[in-house]
Amino acid sequence: MTAIHILVVDDEPDIRETVKEILEDEDYVVISAANGEAARQRLRDRRPDLMLLDIWMPDLDGISLLKEWAEDDDGLPCPVIMMSGHGTVETAVEATRLGAYDFLEKPLSMAKLLLTVERALEAEQLAQENIGLRRRGPLVHEPIGRSTAMQRLREQVKRIAQHDTWVLITGEPGSGRETFARFLHSQSIRKSRPFVDLGGAVIARDNAARELFGSEEDGHIHYGSLEQAAGGTLFLDEVADMELQAQAQLLGALDNGSFLRIGGSEPVAIDVRIIAATQLDLETEVRSGRFREDLFYHLNVVPLHVPPLRDHAEDIPDLLNYYVDYFSTHEKLPYRHFSVGAQNYLRNYAWPGNIRELKNLVQRVLILGAGDEVTQNEVEIALGASPPLPLQPLDGLVSFDQPLRQAREMFEKAYLDYQLEKHSGNVSKMAKEAGMERTHLYRKLRSLGIEIKERR
Repeated sequence: MTAIHILVVDDEPDIRETVKEILEDEDYVVISAANGEAARQRLRDRRPDLMLLDIWMPDLDGISLLKEWAEDDDGLPCPVIMMSGHGTVETAVEATRLGAYDFLEKPLSMAKLLLTVERALEAEQLAQENIGLRRRGPLVHEPIGRSTAMQRLREQVKRIAQHDTWVLITGEPGSGRETFARFLHSQSIRKSRPFVDLGGAVIARDNAARELFGSEEDGHIHYGSLEQAAGGTLFLDEVADMELQAQAQLLGALDNGSFLRIGGSEPVAIDVRIIAATQLDLETEVRSGRFREDLFYHLNVVPLHVPPLRDHAEDIPDLLNYYVDYFSTHEKLPYRHFSVGAQNYLRNYAWPGNIRELKNLVQRVLILGAGDEVTQNEVEIALGASPPLPLQPLDGLVSFDQPLRQAREMFEKAYLDYQLEKHSGNVSKMAKEAGMERTHLYRKLRSLGIEIKERR
């Protein structure tokens, strides 16, 4: 399930068998090809994790194959290590220019072969992790927080990780769904294999099926996310945004345990753990006809809900410290600490953008601010918030010794005066908070003799 697949391409049977035996003794799964055309066929059958490619072959030399793959839109299908018994410095340089990881001379040294294979696989894993970091920003491999809710959730994830079941993660945008998906992967038996993220923006496109299953056209193979994640974990973010047709194709693949690339004719076996995530209630989406019920039950084997930040606000100081340390270390931003007042203000903030909003806030104040301390006033300005107006007691504003109608009018006038001050005369915002239609609100303001212009 988590074995690494290596393709050995060499026209000499003895070399193929020797290399195959050496690598299989190290628990790699090895497939072989005797020439260039056979190598192409092996790539159609399955995307390998690494390839050992001989340079001199009778039908098509290795450099020509390497150039063919390098010029493809997707680049090399996997890390490639070149082999040759009579190579030159120029050949090695050309192979490296085309993207080959390294060059081994024959006769092969078993120790050097194994070391080069190991380093090539490590370099590929690191490259994929760096791509994820550049795209998503800082990734917390173990979710931050000492609150009861977060401790319970981490323990739940560790238990789930020991079983190779599919998981559906729900939660608001920015709450940390991908962080928990990556944490789950890191705790599972698949942790040494790829974690591939098929983001919501890709899932929502018309070509989602191509990105999921891959395609074959004019001899060129595009490996989709299901193959890129082979042996590892595929994270389907915002799965509810997937078109119904793509949902049907995914369901068919899950039922059959295999799929066809777009334009392909040979089935490709599925060997991934799927973690899906959504901010929507999928059961509601099913009832509305926007999501397939049968696919929902396939994905929802183990549900996991990530709470919004406002529900574990006691973790905010730890999150602030984490992101300050991260940006100071990785982006060389000045180290600053949040004052007690700033931390208390942030613990009572609603956090509509959740942890992602907090991360952005930290980055913003480190870039734009000055001094060792981040103050409450600086935080309020960064969040675009104006200090709330103090609530005034009813006593003294509304007399209880009068008819109910007059008392209600006095209360309404005081309430609407307060809302106008709070929103600086913005009737749209005021109507939204008051829960009134804007036309009705204008009439009410006029009837109470409340002027608007002077508040703007």
